[in-house]
Amino acid sequence: MKFAIASLAVAVFALAAGPAAAKGCLKGAVVGGIAGHYAGHHGLLGAAAGCLYGRHRAKEQEQKPQAPQRPEHFQENSQTGM
Repeated sequence: MKFAIASLAVAVFALAAGPAAAKGCLKGAVVGGIAGHYAGHHGLLGAAAGCLYGRHRAKEQEQKPQAPQRPEHFQENSQTGM
């Protein structure tokens, strides 16, 4: 009986939640899970840490200005007047 109630509660919460913005989380979780597994069988802990780090990096990338950067050798040289 407890299992049925717990399953029902999990289903209700899962359906009530909106779509998750998992940008960066999946890739970070995979890498962190693999690293955690090989570093002492802590795959779940590594996946959680990797997900957090991946989301952090994705947010940093979103906040960066999206202006294209030209390499230095294509920029005009102000000293020679070219």
